[in-house]
Amino acid sequence: MLRWIIFLLIFVVIDIYAFQAFRSISKNIWLSIVYWCITLTVIGNFIFRFYGINRGDFGNPQAFAFGFLIAFVVPKMLILGIMFAEDIFRVPQAIFRYFTEGSNAGIKYMPSRRSFISKIALGIAAIPFGAILYGIYRGKYNFKVLKYTLSFEDLPEAFDGYKLTQISDVHSGSFDNINKVEYAIDLINQQNSDVILFTGDMVNNEAKEMLPYVDIFSKLKAKDGLYSVLGNHDYGDYLRWSSDEAKAQNLEDLKTIQKQIGFDLLLNESRFIERNGEKIALVGVENWGAGGFKKAGDLKKAVSAIDKNDFKILMSHDPSHWEKQVIQDDYHYHLTLSGHTHGMQFGIEIPGWFKWSPVKWRYKYWAGIYEELGQYINVNRGFGYLGFPGRVGIWPEITVIELKKGTSNT
Repeated sequence: MLRWIIFLLIFVVIDIYAFQAFRSISKNIWLSIVYWCITLTVIGNFIFRFYGINRGDFGNPQAFAFGFLIAFVVPKMLILGIMFAEDIFRVPQAIFRYFTEGSNAGIKYMPSRRSFISKIALGIAAIPFGAILYGIYRGKYNFKVLKYTLSFEDLPEAFDGYKLTQISDVHSGSFDNINKVEYAIDLINQQNSDVILFTGDMVNNEAKEMLPYVDIFSKLKAKDGLYSVLGNHDYGDYLRWSSDEAKAQNLEDLKTIQKQIGFDLLLNESRFIERNGEKIALVGVENWGAGGFKKAGDLKKAVSAIDKNDFKILMSHDPSHWEKQVIQDDYHYHLTLSGHTHGMQFGIEIPGWFKWSPVKWRYKYWAGIYEELGQYINVNRGFGYLGFPGRVGIWPEITVIELKKGTSNT
């Protein structure tokens, strides 16, 4: 109860400032009533949906309630910042007049706000409001194919020009448009990659979330097959289960579904892909994440069947694993593929120029290609979405990486 009281108090403070900006440009009582009706509906729907409304046919109502809350709160916070900045000047002036001209002068001065400041605040607030609504309705399915070329001096000759496609973080329980998912699967197949690699989080919590999409994902095709690993959400750790047996069965059901789709699920294991008598090693670990996330990944076990000098591609869901263990390991992992961060589903990107998201304060490696000690990682921004039912600036990603034999990476 206390957290809701604090939440509502914060919301009230934000809305008082936002309403002042609104009132400074319109005194119409009916518009004011509409403003507060919308505000109360958004906050009331969020509180109502928070308490146990289950997923329905039209998506997760809790997620949409949260999304609309974000769409209204973030712009109002910007308004608060601008209006509060004006108060930094207004309050001292009111205090000065209070002591120099009397209390009535001070009281009369305070309500006066400059309308152009309010208009600026509302104009600026309209930008994130529109962007967030776009992210909810269109951005979450705005799939982008990002292509990279990476050169390795010790890449076997037979794999010069080898192309792989990586997807990550499907989170099938969040989808609300099966046609958009089918479009994305077709887009993956259009890349004509040699192999398709999935780096975890197929569901939010339960294996059954994937059932409506099994036939669609079964259309994925690649000459050298499909391979996958588990992400932190795949274990069902974020749901209360009736028993340990039920939780274990859920994981087994998910493994079965992955097999039905055509994925070879690597559980701290490795496989060789061979061409013309040469080979590369594909290594897959279970989830290993810093900061309280599940640590089922066993790198030593995963590479027990391969040689230290083999060319290696590692699939590991959480990029913190690469930072904390992989790049310091005795084995040299040429390329690691991860996901997990989603790029926070919010940020600003100008390809080749600028990339920013608040998630950078949590993860050092959060989106795209990074290099350390001659080893590379690609952190996929995710195929689906979780929590906030949209994406703003950080779009769903299909990664295509071409391997070249050589020494230059630019």
